[in-house]
Amino acid sequence: MYPESLKNLIESFKLLPGIGEKTAERLAFYLINEEKEKTDFFADSIIKAKEKIKKCPVCNGITDKEICDICSNSSRDKTFLCIVEDPKSIFLFEKVGTYNGEYHVIDGLISPLDGIDPDDIGLEKLVKRINDNDYKEIIIAVKPSIEGETTALYIKKIIDGMNIKVTRIASGIPIGTDIEFIDAMTLERALEDRKEIE
Repeated sequence: MYPESLKNLIESFKLLPGIGEKTAERLAFYLINEEKEKTDFFADSIIKAKEKIKKCPVCNGITDKEICDICSNSSRDKTFLCIVEDPKSIFLFEKVGTYNGEYHVIDGLISPLDGIDPDDIGLEKLVKRINDNDYKEIIIAVKPSIEGETTALYIKKIIDGMNIKVTRIASGIPIGTDIEFIDAMTLERALEDRKEIE
C-alpha cells in the first residue's frame, strides 16, 4: 500500500531494537516530512558512524580515532582497570563521573549453554594487558546474571596469584523499589553485599 521507497524506510526502522510497525511508520512519515538538510544530516551520520567507528586497540572500546580518548588520556589513574562486557558500559560509567581509571571491554560473557566459552570473549588480550601494566585493582563490572557470575569467577581465577586486588561492583535492590518485586537472585546478592550502618 505504501510507495516502495517509504516501505523500505519503514522496514529499515523495524530492524532497530524496540521498534515495531506503528513506531516505524511514525518515524518514516516524520522523516519524509522533514527538511532535506535534516534528513541528509541524519543519513550522513549513520554512514559516517558505520565507516569511522572502530575498536580501540588498547581497551577494546569504540572510537573514531587511532586510540580512544580515555586510553590516550594521561591523567587517568593507571592503577585501576574496570572490566566491562560492552563499549556502552564505558559511557555509562563516564556519565557518572566518579571513576577515573582505565577500562577493558571483553567480547561478551561466558555462556556454555549458548556455546560461548572463555576463549570466545577475548580473555587472552585482557591477560596480556594485565601482565603489561601495574594494576593494583581490577574491578569487574558485568551484569549480575549466571553468565556474569561465571565470567567474573573465571577472570578472578586467572588473576589469582598476580598480587592484584579483584573487586566486583555491588548489586542489589534499587532505591525506591518494593522488596516484593525483587527477584531471588537480586535479593540474594543484596544480602551477601550488605554493609554495616555507620
